[in-house]
Amino acid sequence: MSTILHIETSTDVCSVAVSEDSQVIFQQEDHSGPNHAERLGTMVDEALSFTDNHAIPFDAVAVSCGPGSYTGLRIGVSMAKGICYGRNLKLIAVPTLELLCVPVLLREMVEEDALLCPMLDARRMEVYAGIYDRGLKPIREIGADIVDGETYKEYLDQHPVYFFGNGAKKCMEAINHPNAHLIEGIEPLAKWMQPLAEKRLLNDQTEDVAYFAPYYLKDFVAKMPKNLLNV
Repeated sequence: MSTILHIETSTDVCSVAVSEDSQVIFQQEDHSGPNHAERLGTMVDEALSFTDNHAIPFDAVAVSCGPGSYTGLRIGVSMAKGICYGRNLKLIAVPTLELLCVPVLLREMVEEDALLCPMLDARRMEVYAGIYDRGLKPIREIGADIVDGETYKEYLDQHPVYFFGNGAKKCMEAINHPNAHLIEGIEPLAKWMQPLAEKRLLNDQTEDVAYFAPYYLKDFVAKMPKNLLNV
């Protein structure tokens, strides 16, 4: 099995966790607001001190890669890459919307044919959203949606759909469908990253530390000459 440091900074919540052999052995969360630049370093230092004091070697660092807050993702990814460089560790990227599905699957009773629609708030009636089945297979790719009564109708007409995340509540009145269900209180937290990160590590789905970028910069970085990224 493996030991992984998990970092999640895609929303106002800042969280860090450590998992060993599929069990979370350390976790910290800060819900006081978007102060990741101030809090993340301290939380990571405490996580590293905890594992060093118990002589637990890390195998990888997992980081939420978005979508989400531009500033939060930049801080989290920069921290993760720095640790990977400093300790020669593998880097694992966990999509934020997929991460939001984990507590729903673990804690909620949803129908066998239900679809999951995690949402992150953008502005007004806009959200970043994806649609997954219960096996976390993408039914529709992540998109920036302007939500109205037709946005998810093709899925709602065929399946119960569960909406959650910090963009979901504001959309429910516009969606207004008998198959639409709201789950409140779901946040992307580092402690939920463990099953997704371990699966990626087992399948050798790791990132190039030098060239990895979070969701909002992927297309930009892909088009840049690699010699510029090495500067």
